[in-house]
Amino acid sequence: MTSRSATPFSLTSAVTPNAVNSEALPLGDGDAVIAIDVGGTDTKAALFDESGQMLGLSRTPTPLDGANTATSVITRVHELTQQFAVDFPGVSPRAVGLLAPGLVDDDAGIGILSTNLHWSNVPFKQLTEQLVQLPTTFTHDVRAAGEAEFRLGAGRPYRDLVVMVIGTGIAASLFVDGHAHTGGGYAGEIGHAIVDPNGPVCACGSRGCLETIASAGAIARRYEERTGVRPTGARDVLARAADGDVAAEQIWSEALDALALSIAQLAAVLAPEAVVIGGGLAQAGDTLFVPLRERVDALLSFHRRPAIVPALIGENAGLLGAALRARDLARAAAPALDSPALVSSALGSSAALA
Repeated sequence: MTSRSATPFSLTSAVTPNAVNSEALPLGDGDAVIAIDVGGTDTKAALFDESGQMLGLSRTPTPLDGANTATSVITRVHELTQQFAVDFPGVSPRAVGLLAPGLVDDDAGIGILSTNLHWSNVPFKQLTEQLVQLPTTFTHDVRAAGEAEFRLGAGRPYRDLVVMVIGTGIAASLFVDGHAHTGGGYAGEIGHAIVDPNGPVCACGSRGCLETIASAGAIARRYEERTGVRPTGARDVLARAADGDVAAEQIWSEALDALALSIAQLAAVLAPEAVVIGGGLAQAGDTLFVPLRERVDALLSFHRRPAIVPALIGENAGLLGAALRARDLARAAAPALDSPALVSSALGSSAALA
C-alpha cells in the first residue's frame, strides 16, 4: 500500500525507546500489545509489554491527506509498529488496538464516516491486519476510553454505566448489564442528542445538539459570539464567570442545564448506576460536578439517580482501552499467534530500519 502523506514524519524522532513511568497505569500483566489512537490532529501510540508497562509513548501529526487520509493513516500505523520493533526488540506484540474518531462499526472493523478526516466505509481492521500481520481490533476513541474507565477506573463498581467525554465535542460510551452497547457504531453520540430544537445549528446539520451548547469548544465560541471577546478557551470563560462576568455566568449556566437535561434523559431511558465524566471540561472539578449533580437531581422524580463522578484515568485512557481490547483479541487468537511464520512475518520487516 502506498501513501502520499501530506505531513512530514520522522520515525527516528517520533518514538523514543525510553519507558514511560506508568506506575499509575493499572493495566497489569498480559500479552504485549500495541495501542494507536488516531485523532483529528495528532496520533498517539504506545507499546505495552507483558507487565503492562507503557513503552515509547509518542504523539505525532496525523497524516492529513484529503481523500487519501485513510490510506496514509494505515501506513503510519505500519511505520509505528516497525519502529517499536526496532526500539524494543525484546518485546513481541501479539495484537494491535487501533482507535479513530467518527462513526465506527466495531464488529465489522469499519470506519463508517469521519467528515473531518475525509473517509467513509474504510475497512481499517482488515487493511491493518494485512499490512501489519498482527490481529487488530478497531473501535471509536471514546468507546476505548470508556472501556478503560469501566474496567480499570471510576466505572469499576458499576454494571450499568455511561462514560461521557467532554472536550471539543461530546461523546459517550455505554455499558448495559456489564456489556458495551455500540449499536453498530451509532450508540453513544450523546453530543448530537438535541437539547434545544431552537438552538444553534450543529456541524452535523441538526439544531440544538448538546455539543453546540455544552462542549468546551461551544462554551468558548458562544462567549465570543455574545461579547465579541475571544477567550483562550472554556477554562477562561469559567474563570470570567467566577469573577462575576454576567455573560460568562449565563453561558456556563446554560451549558450545565443542557448537560443535566441529557443526563436526566439517560436516567429515564438507560437508568445507569453512574455517569463518569472525563475530558477537558471535567478538569473544572467541583465547578462542574457540584451544580451538575444538583440540577440532575432537580430534574428527576422516581428515576434511578446516577452517581455523577469524575473519570480516574487521564489523557491516555484511550490508549489503555485500546490495549485492553488488543489483549482480549490476542487471547482469543492465541493458537494462530503461536505460528512461527506469522510472528516472523510481523517482526521481520523491521530489520531494514535498524
